[in-house]
Amino acid sequence: MLRDRFGRSIEYLRLSVTDRCDLRCSYCIPKGFRGFEEPEHWLTFDEIERLLAAFVRLGTTRIRMTGGEPLLRRDLPLLAGRLSALPGLRDLSLSTNATQLARHAVALKAAGVGRINVSLDSLDRACMEKITGRDSLAPILDGLRAGKAAGFAPIKINMVAMRGVNEDQIDDMVAFCIEQQFILRLIEAMPMGSTGRDTGFLDLAPIQARLQRKFGLVPQALELGGGPARYMATPDGRSSIGFITPMSQHFCASCNRVRLAVDGTLYLCLGQEEKYEFRPLLRGGASDAELEAAIRAAIELKPQQHDFREQPGKIIRFMAQTGG
Repeated sequence: MLRDRFGRSIEYLRLSVTDRCDLRCSYCIPKGFRGFEEPEHWLTFDEIERLLAAFVRLGTTRIRMTGGEPLLRRDLPLLAGRLSALPGLRDLSLSTNATQLARHAVALKAAGVGRINVSLDSLDRACMEKITGRDSLAPILDGLRAGKAAGFAPIKINMVAMRGVNEDQIDDMVAFCIEQQFILRLIEAMPMGSTGRDTGFLDLAPIQARLQRKFGLVPQALELGGGPARYMATPDGRSSIGFITPMSQHFCASCNRVRLAVDGTLYLCLGQEEKYEFRPLLRGGASDAELEAAIRAAIELKPQQHDFREQPGKIIRFMAQTGG
């Protein structure tokens, strides 16, 4: 088992397969940005499989494919099939904006993807166009229907709660997710790059208290995917709402994850600069033993916690560069 110097078990890896996206969400990628990673610097499927196999041998049990928008990476179901076959991996999942999901849902399910998280910040067409930079609501809803039809269950909806943008639409999203039996996760915006710092922070604590009263929510201890959300359930137990609070109530003491960017850079914390470059090792002939030693050395770099509240201007890279 991989453990960092603070005794935390690191068993969850978020794999970015591309930093590109077909949307331009206001909290993620700056408008007009063109500085994406060159394709020749992307890890190949062979390199990804080899590196992640080493992580799994060392105790990683969960892998989530992310981006950017991961479904823009050509032949992603083929990579999913290779990763799902890794001995010892218990959970392969996908985070997506779902605009491309209708075309890929069946293939992803057949390849061994067990769960999907879908980014959906509003059910209002105009609001979604303002947030994402295009008329995106219809294809996302089509993708959700395709995901349900392919057998993904439960499906999680990720909603970034933003002051002055969609805070008045949270109740409608809760009702929608209860009706559809989706799991809703409300997320506080983080100051990642200029886009994140320009997003209106909304403290979820009073939101949680209000939703608890309105919908009769009850605390839930059920573990749903190994992430940082704290869950509450509807009275009938058929739906859950999670609250991800990196700003108002951080969860650094129980952090169990690291992020591998598309270029092979391992980021040890969203809110710090510690990182480790694996592409030179993979392309320089490193042995499996050397890869495993490098992974252990990288995990030792993981900091104790982020400084988002104390130093909100510290991180200049935006979310899609790190991996969602």
